[in-house]
Amino acid sequence: MPGARPTLLFAHGMYMNATSWAPWVGRAEAAGFEPLVPSWPYHDGAPAELRRHIDPQLGRLTFGRVVQHYTDVISTLTEPPLVIGHSVGGLVVQKLLNDGLVRAGVAISSAPPLGVISFDPHFFRANLPHVNPFAGNRPVVMTPERFHYTFCNTMSRVSSDRAFEDYVVPESRNVPRSTLTRSGRIHFRRRHAPLLMIAGNRDHLCPLPAVRRNAGRYRRSPGLTRFQAFSGRSHFICNQEGWEEVADASLDFLRAALD
Repeated sequence: MPGARPTLLFAHGMYMNATSWAPWVGRAEAAGFEPLVPSWPYHDGAPAELRRHIDPQLGRLTFGRVVQHYTDVISTLTEPPLVIGHSVGGLVVQKLLNDGLVRAGVAISSAPPLGVISFDPHFFRANLPHVNPFAGNRPVVMTPERFHYTFCNTMSRVSSDRAFEDYVVPESRNVPRSTLTRSGRIHFRRRHAPLLMIAGNRDHLCPLPAVRRNAGRYRRSPGLTRFQAFSGRSHFICNQEGWEEVADASLDFLRAALD
């Protein structure tokens, strides 16, 4: 209907669920958007409860199924939404734009798609335990120590541990593994809706050079792609101190894309 608020779909990343977007929801509403914040399959619930009781099906979750989950959500809407995603959720944003399912998107600290490689030693140290081929399909149970290194390296350990308690959930190893297959392929030359890619300069999981390289692959696409870096930001960029600046940049870009 005329004057309806545009739907803004949020896509969280690994080890998170919809709870991680709670600080952004009110800001998005105040900016004139209608937030829609689903969790991935097997990720619904309070993080502390999910850590205590791991769903036995979690280990079978793949990136393709995560993308399909958001595609199914979009199919229930009357018009294509806007979308913001973080980490693997950022790669979900890239896939949804690739398939022409959204009006515009923001990919924050996007996980690298198939063919985009990082040689940063922090990247290997932060990511290899998640894709360990010898661990079978057992879900990954993040520890406070690893969370501090991989997500919250710019924060104090006390603040990182508090964030761990509030947000962290167990995860499937098959989500990052399957981004290394055809499921993680992006057709960079295809026309796409406006896309903003954001990176933090102290991110261990998705280092800034890798995100910049990812964004640069769109250079031959007729679609609009912009890149923005934030200093002093780790992989916890959406929740650490200063998240408001990142949120406002994202919402301003999406608002402009609607004009």
